[in-house]
Amino acid sequence: MSTKRIVTEFPHAVTVTEHLWIPLSDGTRLAARLWLPDDAEHQPVPAILEYIPYRKRDGTRTRDEPMHGFFAGNGYAVVRVDMRGSGESDGLLADEYLLQEQDDALEVIQWITGQRWCSGNVGMMGKSWGGFNSLQVAARRPAALKAIITVCSTDDRYRDDIHYKGGCLLNDNLWWGGIMLAYQSRPADPALVGESWYKDWLNRLENMPFFPALWMEHPLRDAYWQHGSVCEDWSAIQCPVMAIGGWADAYSNAVFRLMDNLKVPRRAILGPWAHIYPQDGTPEPAIGFLQEAVRWWDHWLKGEDNGAMAGPMIQTWLQDSQPPSAMRPFSKGEWVGFDRGTASNINHSPRWLTRGQLNTQPDVDAGVINICSPQNHGLMAGEWMGAGVPGEMPPDQRVDDGMAEIFDGEPLAEPLTIFGFPEFTVELSSDKPAAMLYVRLSDVAPDGSVNRVTHGWLNLSHLHGHDQSVPLIPGQKVKVPVQLDGIAHRFATGHRMRISLATTFWPMIWPMAEAATLTLDLHSAQLSLPVCEQPVSIDGPIAEPQSAPLTPQTLLSPGRVDRNITYDFLTDAWTSVTNGVGGVFGEGVYRFDDIDTIVDHNLRRELTVSNSDPLSARYLLTQTMKMGREGWWMEAEITLELRSDLTHFIVSGDMVVSLNGEEEFTKYWHERIAR
Repeated sequence: MSTKRIVTEFPHAVTVTEHLWIPLSDGTRLAARLWLPDDAEHQPVPAILEYIPYRKRDGTRTRDEPMHGFFAGNGYAVVRVDMRGSGESDGLLADEYLLQEQDDALEVIQWITGQRWCSGNVGMMGKSWGGFNSLQVAARRPAALKAIITVCSTDDRYRDDIHYKGGCLLNDNLWWGGIMLAYQSRPADPALVGESWYKDWLNRLENMPFFPALWMEHPLRDAYWQHGSVCEDWSAIQCPVMAIGGWADAYSNAVFRLMDNLKVPRRAILGPWAHIYPQDGTPEPAIGFLQEAVRWWDHWLKGEDNGAMAGPMIQTWLQDSQPPSAMRPFSKGEWVGFDRGTASNINHSPRWLTRGQLNTQPDVDAGVINICSPQNHGLMAGEWMGAGVPGEMPPDQRVDDGMAEIFDGEPLAEPLTIFGFPEFTVELSSDKPAAMLYVRLSDVAPDGSVNRVTHGWLNLSHLHGHDQSVPLIPGQKVKVPVQLDGIAHRFATGHRMRISLATTFWPMIWPMAEAATLTLDLHSAQLSLPVCEQPVSIDGPIAEPQSAPLTPQTLLSPGRVDRNITYDFLTDAWTSVTNGVGGVFGEGVYRFDDIDTIVDHNLRRELTVSNSDPLSARYLLTQTMKMGREGWWMEAEITLELRSDLTHFIVSGDMVVSLNGEEEFTKYWHERIAR
């Protein structure tokens, strides 16, 4: 188990400025916190920018202090900026990844380089939203931006984000849209902005977009998603890139593509972690990410020849066979390296399907099968995007395999390692114009337990590309390719590989309008495995996690995330419930002691579907967001619901916002969006 070491002595003493304004050319002011080495006014230093909408004051404070304090102590000015319309910044936040967001970032970088304490070199970094816009701003090529670090992000906003995957609507779209409503319901702190906070708060509430519906209105990969997807022009990025991902996260695929397609100096670290910075990474082992980052910055922002580019381009955690568990604190495996992108040392090894079997040779008598999965197939999926919360990993897949068509290989005579994207192809026909195919690759232990290795799925009306929806012609055979998520996994001797096929995946994906039956020609079915014959063992990243001192805070009430599934025998309906009590990610109710601010966020998800009817699907999301201190206490109660009929999604909701116990604002939404 990794234990983070708190560093208290650094080469540079640091002063933190709690709040400052960065003026933009249109008169808007962006709010920032600044960590500055005390000698920077006389000996200018490079700057590191993190630019996100999650509130520097009381949102990301827990992670900002130990991370940015570490960078500053090692000789960097760190500027943590709230984007336009968030936190204490002026203006309105109309959507994610807008051109305005990038334009503002360019002005922020220009402002930074104009400060006496800045050497003129800037790095940009961030996780999730901040990882996205680090790539996007790099593609705008500001001269001062010398390198970036992107963590848990994507190069393709449609293909690998929280809204759609495989052309299917992810149910996390509603979850994330609801969380954004809660985050944006909070006012600026009057201790920083003065009396204007109240008027600006009401203006922000009144003009807040209905985030989940906004994203659902773009079911195809149109210009909306192409904007901000750096894969549209890889050559636009001309500064060095370090990309970080985790196998328990939803964004690891982009790391493969960044390494394979960028032409700039680049490095990648892929660990076992969820959607969190890897100095806090879980499943373990966590790493000394902050030291790795300082070495990267020292090389590209200070010009030090420190070996930052030595060793393999990709350092990845190769996961070994291990028992399935929703509670996996540690990943069994080792660090391996790849020098020439994801295709180095890889041989694509085919497997063929016959009835119930996964073979190393094709079978001319493979036959034909029909698949029409129960609507509740997928109950054991775990979270689409792990956040390091107990219970979110996929447990034993035997329950879901009982509702799928499965194909097992022979017990392996020796270990088999894969690294990259497995691909499944098959010729099939459908009895309905819309359908999906789900494919899961699992590791079956000798005791019969089933651990999911990777999976993928495809909306079959997107066979001509995600930019168009072409209904299937019932009964007409089509060729279907399904790319599974990239992975590094080593199957143990005596274990078997299993392919599971299904036509549903609830509660991760919203069901198709009708229950389709797919007829698969198994003679055409093939699994292509990216087999790595001799993975090169390496020491891996710096092993010891370190940070600056933690943020002063008091835990007022422990948090937890409850997860359960219930079955109604009378309606043949399954209900999946996730309940974050005292913290949406289980963090608890806490007070930031140095600013006397309490944060309390609760969220409950309830997803129900009956096996007899995909149109019975219902997603109910309720949450409360509380924040403040004595005499200044806000609370937002938000309820969202998603249903559908044959032609439309129906998404509705309401938000009631109170100040010191008195209702201040109410808003209602109800939208029908074409499927």
